[in-house]
Amino acid sequence: MIAVMASSGDGYLLDNARPEAGTRFDALSELFDPSTFRHIEQLGITSGWRCWEVGAGGSSVVTWLAGKVGPTGQVVATDIDTSWVAGPAEGVVKVLRHDVGRDAPPEGGGFDLVHARLVLVHVTDRERALRTMADSLRPGGVLLLEDADPALQPLTCLDEYGPEQMLANKLRTGFRSLLTTRGVDLAYGRKLPRLLRETGLSDVNADGYFPITSPACNTLEAATVRHVRDALVAAGLATDTDIDAHLANVAAGRLDLSTSPMISAWGRRTAPP
Repeated sequence: MIAVMASSGDGYLLDNARPEAGTRFDALSELFDPSTFRHIEQLGITSGWRCWEVGAGGSSVVTWLAGKVGPTGQVVATDIDTSWVAGPAEGVVKVLRHDVGRDAPPEGGGFDLVHARLVLVHVTDRERALRTMADSLRPGGVLLLEDADPALQPLTCLDEYGPEQMLANKLRTGFRSLLTTRGVDLAYGRKLPRLLRETGLSDVNADGYFPITSPACNTLEAATVRHVRDALVAAGLATDTDIDAHLANVAAGRLDLSTSPMISAWGRRTAPP
């Protein structure tokens, strides 16, 4: 669900070692699991499928997949930091430490479904990671990639009508700057359909989704700002006063906070004739 792969610069900005990571996982699950599950349902998941959840982060998608594939299926959950991933169904879920940008597919591939959410945008060698996932599919298997596109919609407050909203957008701009210095492609989400076709996958489709306001958006914003607070201040992108004021505004519920658009794209490995 959440990438923890190292990038350039000082490494992955939102690493799993921080206490805010669990809060972020929960908020992202609340915001995006329904869309992810809808896509996977439409792709035909059924009992007996073998699935690879890349950059698993937390356990919500892993647990849901395990329930869908049942005792005759398997879910391989991988991340470079598996401390937040639980194996909810013994014998069905296998948790592995794995770097998709460097390592071969787990257990030789042959997956019916490979899914990654908010992973590739943070990986340094995105091309290799994408090829690894595509090559791990069995004939007829499906790759579903979901990544943000902050450049497509860069604001956290779409309705910038006052100083509190302007401050929120200032901090979002600073956050985007930090991501860029660590090798994040802020326009990666929109590229997914083309990239899937270039790997040789067929039946490529895509859509986009982003919440405009919800309690989970507030939770995610507060946890993210706390997570990157020191980096924002050190880079001169915000002051402690700015951050304290913004967190107070979020807690007071005075902001309509949005996320970056989430682009979901999927394609199928062509079965031999």
